[in-house]
Amino acid sequence: MHLQVTDNRHNDFLYLFLGCEVEILNVRPEFCKEYVTSPSEEDLIHSITSSLAALSSGKADMAAVYYEKIDVEGHHFGPESLQVKTAVQHLDLTMQILNQKIKDSNLENQLNVMLFSDHGMTKIQWMEKVIELDKYIDMSDIVKMMDRGPVVSLWPKNTTYQKVYSALSQVHNMRVYSRQEIPERFLYKKGKFVSSLTLVAEPGWFITKNKTTLPYWKNDSGEASAWQNGWHGYDNEFLDMRGFFLAVGPDFKKNVRAAPIRSVDVYNLMCWTLGVHPLPNNGSWSRVEYLLNGSESPLQFGMLWTCSMALLGVLLEFY
Repeated sequence: MHLQVTDNRHNDFLYLFLGCEVEILNVRPEFCKEYVTSPSEEDLIHSITSSLAALSSGKADMAAVYYEKIDVEGHHFGPESLQVKTAVQHLDLTMQILNQKIKDSNLENQLNVMLFSDHGMTKIQWMEKVIELDKYIDMSDIVKMMDRGPVVSLWPKNTTYQKVYSALSQVHNMRVYSRQEIPERFLYKKGKFVSSLTLVAEPGWFITKNKTTLPYWKNDSGEASAWQNGWHGYDNEFLDMRGFFLAVGPDFKKNVRAAPIRSVDVYNLMCWTLGVHPLPNNGSWSRVEYLLNGSESPLQFGMLWTCSMALLGVLLEFY
């Protein structure tokens, strides 16, 4: 998104986004506050305050803030944990501060605010629901294995492909797909880096080479203890994987409860509020146009400031 903003001679300020300091296609954002591991509530409040100052002064046309505290707590303690509820409560207080600052600055009719997450979270029993691949296949038959968790990519040797495929097809609580068998709805199979075999776990299950390769910490007794109780990345038809989207501002209709949209649709909304032509993408204008005021066409010219916040792992039931 920030490449589009910059190419259209608009200024974007990015806060705590991993990689915003990196030059891409000879382009950098106008401002980048570099990512720090698990930003605090203080980091979030400071970023919001700074972004509002940049927008109201005219230095920025778009500001985006990334905040992952809820995601971190969800991974460590599970999506229904007290820690997640506390993190959501802290976020709610921060949003109250944001709303008050917008009112105090008389920006209600000049600023669009979008809050969204890119995934949900589900509870896992990591040490119990583990699919250990070396129990079913000879790992020496594998040239390369990428990742561990809900989705794993495998490149078997050409000479052992069919043997590996047949063996993994018998494993419970996961599916194995050849490139041709990957569901179209994943929007994944045509990628040039897609592996010859893709493994997808059932919700709550975790795929790895064996349990010794699971990251864990040791508790006070010195015994291995799984430190992950929540995870995401499962089949996107699984309801727990849904994120959320909230928006307010002069470009958005009031008191509208939207039907489900897709993560890729947010890009078109951001482009529209900024008066920027969207590049070809997998989003659908038909899923979002009714949310906007005066949305007869996919592009509105005329500048209103946009502030977005990507909030990973926020759960729908708390909103």
